[in-house]
Amino acid sequence: MTSKKSSVLGIVFLTVFLDIVGFSIIFPLFPGMLDHYVGLEGVDSPVGQLAQWLAGFAGEDTNAVTTLFGGLLGSLYGLLQFVFSTVWGGISDRFGRRPTLLLTLVGTVASALLWVWAGSFAILIAARVLGGIMAGNISTASAAVADCTEAEDRAKGMGIVGMAIGLGFILGPAIGGFSMNLSLLGSAPSEPMQAFALNPFSAPALISAVLALLNLIWVWKRFPETFPIEVRATCPKLRSFNPVVRLRSLSFPGIRRTNFLYLSFLTAFAAVEFTLTFLAVERLQYSEIELAWLFVFIGLIIALVQGGFVRRLAPKYGERRVAFVGLALTAPGFLLLASAQATFQLYLALGFMAVGSALVMPCLSALISRYTPANRQGLALGTFRSMGSLSRALGPVLGALLYWKFGSAAPCEWGAYLLIIPLGLAWTLPPPTIPKTEYAIRSEASSSTSDG
Repeated sequence: MTSKKSSVLGIVFLTVFLDIVGFSIIFPLFPGMLDHYVGLEGVDSPVGQLAQWLAGFAGEDTNAVTTLFGGLLGSLYGLLQFVFSTVWGGISDRFGRRPTLLLTLVGTVASALLWVWAGSFAILIAARVLGGIMAGNISTASAAVADCTEAEDRAKGMGIVGMAIGLGFILGPAIGGFSMNLSLLGSAPSEPMQAFALNPFSAPALISAVLALLNLIWVWKRFPETFPIEVRATCPKLRSFNPVVRLRSLSFPGIRRTNFLYLSFLTAFAAVEFTLTFLAVERLQYSEIELAWLFVFIGLIIALVQGGFVRRLAPKYGERRVAFVGLALTAPGFLLLASAQATFQLYLALGFMAVGSALVMPCLSALISRYTPANRQGLALGTFRSMGSLSRALGPVLGALLYWKFGSAAPCEWGAYLLIIPLGLAWTLPPPTIPKTEYAIRSEASSSTSDG
């Protein structure tokens, strides 16, 4: 069992890590992408009209146009994750974790290859749409962790997921930033627009494709099924693709409150996180390399805290208390960032934010899992991850709007005020219990009948 558990955790780590790389690798490329496709397709093309609309909305401010463009692309990806996290989680409850992961990873590879050959803006959008749909498999990966960990060790397992997220946010922007000077086009003369053709961003896209393909091969070769078929058979059939409908079906104590806590916290965090690079450029004139180091700093702290401290703190003090402390640490981080005018102040603020979020994320995942019976883990964790994806859809757009309408401090100050909601919810969360599965209830009933 130990060998199986290690294999599962290793593959879950890689899967989540590569999903986050796929989400974040595009962050440093937004300015160049908009310029490239508008220049290639013309101002009368759909992307050209989009740029003009954003320019009119932002008052011809080039930085504002870029920020809003990036927010829209990031939000598209997050919105699709929101919808499909519950879908993949529910499917994995019915058909197993392994086939669901294999299917979604095939789609992830296809998405990266589409990006490699995105000769037009339409193909780029198609690649991001497919990638966002398949990135919902983080819910299936989280359910696999829940399958092979005991309730008291659940936060440790979810810490692996959190560490993968932290490291993904290191490597993703770093690949995007450091590979901007790489080109697969060579010195060939420019050609008229083609739907499928190499583009200036094909190098980071190809790196993503190779990583996704390695992940697919590893899952195919090494990942065991973690969800027994006898428990799978007891899962209710939920045909709705609406995450809200699926959330309503999870009536166990603490589930909805924890999901809303996660939604409000991560929306605030995503808004601040997305505008961070623009704040650093505006106030401190940071270069692309200096921006990359910011993400490295944040990611290393998250990986260290989630990989080392959460696994010790959660069993000792409980997930609810650790999550509350994490929320309380994040708020001063936001306020420090709002007033930061020097590098030391900036890094101090990011330190508070990174430690706080690193404590919150795995503990909330563990609470959701502990509030849910075994035969509903995929659906419950899928719904939970979909709340995070919705936050990733809302946060960048809200952050961009606040930044360019009210100034660089606005997303941070707004985020700090919004944290009052999750702090209040965390204080009132019920203690986690271990609900019985419908399979276990039926087995006990049968046993009682036969004894009688």
